Amino acid sequence: MPVPGTGYKVRVTVVGMTKGKCTQGFKAGDTWLIDKNITPTHFCMNAFCQSVYPAVRGFRYGSEYPWDKDKDVTTVLCPDHTHQVIFEVRRLRE
Repeated sequence: MPVPGTGYKVRVTVVGMTKGKCTQGFKAGDTWLIDKNITPTHFCMNAFCQSVYPAVRGFRYGSEYPWDKDKDVTTVLCPDHTHQVIFEVRRLRE
């Protein structure tokens, strides 16, 4: 369990693309560690705000998603349907 008031660390990783090429230049393997409530640098704001952040915030404070078998991992998609990046969001229980 994290220190009260700090939340779990979360790692966001690009795991692929459904189609097209990311306009921000993201590619499989790009990773960001989120250990505070600060938007990561060099992250597409559309993808972060609309898709990634809700999962990050949930994981940081103990949420689980019933549709995922692994309670510490979920997958979200970039909202750009023409250049759709697939992100893995993983809670780190250190």
